[in-house]
Amino acid sequence: MVKKLAFLLITFSTVSLAFTSKQDKPAAEGFAVIELFTSEGCSSCPPADALIAKIEKENSDRPVYILAYHVDYWDRLGWKDSFSNAINSKRQRQYANWLRLSSVYTPQIVVNGSQEFIGSEEKTLRNAVQNALSQTSLNHLEINIEEQTATNISLSYQRNQRVQGDNLVIAIVSPSATNKVERGENKGRILHHVQIVNNFETFNLNGKEKGLVNLALGSMKNDFELIAFLQNANSGQIMAATKLPLKRTIK
Repeated sequence: MVKKLAFLLITFSTVSLAFTSKQDKPAAEGFAVIELFTSEGCSSCPPADALIAKIEKENSDRPVYILAYHVDYWDRLGWKDSFSNAINSKRQRQYANWLRLSSVYTPQIVVNGSQEFIGSEEKTLRNAVQNALSQTSLNHLEINIEEQTATNISLSYQRNQRVQGDNLVIAIVSPSATNKVERGENKGRILHHVQIVNNFETFNLNGKEKGLVNLALGSMKNDFELIAFLQNANSGQIMAATKLPLKRTIK
């Protein structure tokens, strides 16, 4: 219920797995980072999940980056969302501070770290995406793989401007999943999800234009992607974004 309390080319060091990827080229146009905060325990969330799936399909060739964070504060209300994580709830609370909100809720969408609204509001989302894409971006971000193991990855990053106060956020995202809910507000429903955030890390760049960061991959079994963006630590505004679609292949 609304306002209810509510990872180019990769080759793993193992003999059986390899991932290949081509990074997005820097966009001349603007970009839109869409962050959805959702839960399988929330009856108002499925329409928002369906909406971002539609937006993702319609914008597959444009710089639109979608991340769905499943929060954990609904887990105690009858159904534990298997995709939920406390760090997702913590990120949502950080947005509440940045955007001066009195509380958190689901479903909530935040676009480019600066505009928030109810996640099922299709017209508002479309207008926000169109407005974001129409803005010329002066900031660019590139990331490349330097070293990797089966569970960790070392990335180099480079941006075109030295800016104080920016963080680098990197999220590991699963493209889709389906789950049957047995209890709670969505009892009996089969829910479909896209762009599920499995893990993310925030790195303080200390004003550096380039450097190295390390990220835990975890036990990813299917194709996934890595979404990276620059975010102002004081305001939450997102300044640049890119992604690496990563495809698992069997040698």
